[in-house]
Amino acid sequence: MNTLDILKLLQSEIHSTVFATVDSQGHPQTCVIDLMLADETGLFFLTAKGKSFYDRLAAHCVISLTGLRGTDTLSSFAISLRGQVRSIGQDRLDEIFEKNPYMARIYPTEKSRKALEVFQIYAGEGEYFDLREQPPFRQSFSFGAAEVHRTGYRIRPEQCIGCQGCRSVCPSGCITNTIPRRIDAAHCLHCGNCLRICPVKAVEKIG
Repeated sequence: MNTLDILKLLQSEIHSTVFATVDSQGHPQTCVIDLMLADETGLFFLTAKGKSFYDRLAAHCVISLTGLRGTDTLSSFAISLRGQVRSIGQDRLDEIFEKNPYMARIYPTEKSRKALEVFQIYAGEGEYFDLREQPPFRQSFSFGAAEVHRTGYRIRPEQCIGCQGCRSVCPSGCITNTIPRRIDAAHCLHCGNCLRICPVKAVEKIG
């Protein structure tokens, strides 16, 4: 999938996500926030100006969020991202209410909607993780000015001696049978078994 597909999936299929922000004491705080719009410029959500969440956004213009969809673990996919946010006032508010009609039941009048402010996640990076596939599938993505920061494990080809150690303990079978060995990052579970068992320390952790 491309990044826009992932953002639209996050907004339309998951929709309700858990946001993490930092309060004035530097402590993490979470809350459930609906994602209202997604396009090539990022993601859009809103909140009331009287909420503590609004104050945290104003003080620290960064967020982290995760959304999960599925009836149980092996029928689920999750999308997580870290991003930069900015207020766009009440721009696109009418569009949000048109595309999310349930909002009119919460804020039924024009006067009541004056409390709302729209925010845009305009740059970010994240990961799509799908447990419906076996082995599970992961894909990193970024948008705006953000860059993907890779995580996981890799095998240094110049140090690999071609033993079967890493392959014997890999739960997803994502390490090649070729020499030097190579880890398929799209199916790696990040368990670290390969790092712990390698006799020549050819495996390194990324990120």
